[in-house]
Amino acid sequence: MQENTELQCYLNLDPQKILEAIESKGFNCDGRIFALNSYENRVYQVGIEGSDSVVAKFYRPGRWSDEQILEEHRFTGELSEYEIPVITPLVQENATLFSHDHFRFALYPRQGGRPPELDSPDHLTQLGRYIGRIHSVGQTGSFAYRPDISINEFGDASRQYLLENDFIPHELKESYSTLCDDIIKRIQQCYERAGNISNIRLHGDCHAGNILWHDETPVILDFDDARIGPAIQDLWMFLSGDRPYMTSRLADLLEGYTEFCDFDARELHLLEALRSLRMMYFSSWIARRWEDPAFPLAFPYFNTQHYWQDQILSLREQAALMDEGPLEWVR
Repeated sequence: MQENTELQCYLNLDPQKILEAIESKGFNCDGRIFALNSYENRVYQVGIEGSDSVVAKFYRPGRWSDEQILEEHRFTGELSEYEIPVITPLVQENATLFSHDHFRFALYPRQGGRPPELDSPDHLTQLGRYIGRIHSVGQTGSFAYRPDISINEFGDASRQYLLENDFIPHELKESYSTLCDDIIKRIQQCYERAGNISNIRLHGDCHAGNILWHDETPVILDFDDARIGPAIQDLWMFLSGDRPYMTSRLADLLEGYTEFCDFDARELHLLEALRSLRMMYFSSWIARRWEDPAFPLAFPYFNTQHYWQDQILSLREQAALMDEGPLEWVR
């Protein structure tokens, strides 16, 4: 009952409640509110009288516990102590996680910048250095509360939720179910080929949309998906296109990465496996949030015949890619 109340309050979050929450932490808001691009949480840039704007992040109820959120905050604080450019939450009254009228929220300084140029070898090498620095710190400790990137959660549970909640059209349900079973088996085989690899603290959702270029340096904006997993998880989303193109981009990334952190080439067996898991998880993520009015507006193509036909086609392509050998690391 309490979770339902919190979720309803979250879905009804309005400008007045946003300002009240921020002013409860001692800020004088000037009334300017600009919604930023975020679906999982509600994120706003808010003007402050006589000072720089702040970014307020209101956490979706039921996703992360307080302990998991604070563990993320501590991780970014740890990275900052090593002078790695990350956006750390503001500290007010010795705390970084606040609550107001059923809302949990954190406040951040506003960060400007421009998108990375992923076709630029120099940008990719700099990005590799940056991620290597993060991983060099990430491998020195572990998370006590945040979960692993697992086949069970991202694969099995995603498939089960979609099938049990009737998101897939009846005439495609059997094809999707059978295909997902096959995909999960191939993912497991990829992990078997990789062998006993290391799992570290990492960003978990490292893609171009979460990175800004500021003062010729990359800055990751959001560690909300931080988890334990293989290092390749924070690299593979920068690799797409045909095989020669990805091979070249991989070399650029790892040229910078290995200046600060070793890379186990066996993890390349996981690249397409992790891409497949993300595809399955993404569909179930939208499905789990479908009652949030923001999701049908943002993803109008979801839950249509065409969407699931495309998903089946894309997953079949992934099955073929997982049967190929891993990308070559050209050094």
